[in-house]
Amino acid sequence: MRFCEFQDKEVINACDCCKLGYVVDLIINDCTGCIEAIIVPRCGKFCGFFSDGSEYVIPFKCIRRIGADIILVEIHDEK
Repeated sequence: MRFCEFQDKEVINACDCCKLGYVVDLIINDCTGCIEAIIVPRCGKFCGFFSDGSEYVIPFKCIRRIGADIILVEIHDEK
């Protein structure tokens, strides 16, 4: 799968059915070439404007399913 295909898929958390956004970057292991994590920015109030620049770094092991339109992940948000 190419990176541009990851960018076209919306990331959804299976725990609370919350839409997290779209993949903007990947963390790749230099030695193995395997994906270690996907990076999804946290949205601001107005379409990403006024956001604090924080992001979700979702380990690849938390990905449950990659579908045609979405990436289903399972992350538990610590409060």
